[in-house]
Amino acid sequence: MLTKTESQQRVTRLQGMLQNKGVQAALLILPIDVYYFAGTRQNAVLWIPADGLPMLLVRKSLSRAKEESPIEDIRPFPSSKEFASVFNEDQIALGMTFDAVPVQQHSFYTRALPGRSFVDISMIVREVMSVKSPFELEQLRYSAGKLASVFAEVPQFLKAGMRELDVSAEMEYRLRKAGHEGYVRMRAFNQELFFGLAVSTGGANGGFFDGPVTGKGLSSASPHGASNDEIPVNKPILLDYAGVFNGYITDMTRMFVIGTLDPELQRAFDVAIDIQEMVRQAMKPDAICEELFLAAASMAEQAGLGSCFMGMPGEQAKFVGHGVGLELDQLPVLAKGFAVPLLANQVIAVEPKFVIPGKGVIGIENTFVVTDEGGVRLSDLPDGIVFLEA
Repeated sequence: MLTKTESQQRVTRLQGMLQNKGVQAALLILPIDVYYFAGTRQNAVLWIPADGLPMLLVRKSLSRAKEESPIEDIRPFPSSKEFASVFNEDQIALGMTFDAVPVQQHSFYTRALPGRSFVDISMIVREVMSVKSPFELEQLRYSAGKLASVFAEVPQFLKAGMRELDVSAEMEYRLRKAGHEGYVRMRAFNQELFFGLAVSTGGANGGFFDGPVTGKGLSSASPHGASNDEIPVNKPILLDYAGVFNGYITDMTRMFVIGTLDPELQRAFDVAIDIQEMVRQAMKPDAICEELFLAAASMAEQAGLGSCFMGMPGEQAKFVGHGVGLELDQLPVLAKGFAVPLLANQVIAVEPKFVIPGKGVIGIENTFVVTDEGGVRLSDLPDGIVFLEA
């Protein structure tokens, strides 16, 4: 549960950034933003003035919000007529996260708060959330440890003749038994994810998901993840799952093979390991995100694998790592065009992967903390491909 001190520290960091931008207050309505600062995921909005105490307005459940949140001022959500009177009239320039607020909601609050102007504070909020406190790092280590413990069980159940769906169901069952909360929250519009991926031949499919490996899925309505295809022998099996424990998300990929592996795929895996290590060593404060991606892409190109790095040829993801925390797609992103420096205690899932047409998908993924010594991994699960008897 979020402590009062932790909540106050987060609010204070946001207030400092609001003041620097000339924004007089933030009105946060996205549930995960409210949770981050207020510690409750009830149906509520959070008002954070640039100077002063925050206020939580709750539609449902007020009683549970009061039990869970360290915010001192918690009130029932007022009627539309009374809404404006709750706030200081001198607070005119208001911040809202336009990246995640529907137009209908923006229109409602514009009418409810006449005479105010709303500005976009999406990047401010995301930047605050990107740097993890010791409390958050503890939650992320726990998440990574639980996720790794389930990955370690895969050799117990992975057998020839299983479908991708069978493997996925087994992973999901074991993750849920371990306490996985199910919600893999993503901020990006039109992105969604159910637990993760268990793919083999179905991995070399294009798809909407903004990642290197999509999977065939079960239908055109759900074109992502495991399919009904049987897993063949002597083909790579990629398991890419998010651990969600106490709200905090870590991301991990491991490779399995029933039988033997094509030498070209083995070589691609070795390159992925080398790229991961290069990025890990470079993950220090002030390293430029874009430069890490370009260095990774260059290594893939030099290995003759540039056209299939981070996805199918022509449909490649333009990143090699993404921030994680309460959302799967937090800042920072190790991506082309993201020319910003890393900060200490940001947490990044690094996932160099290859999709080789006609052969399969292969790669690695681990979650790291940015430190002065480079990336520190949050789990100790071995990286190597696990070979099983056919």
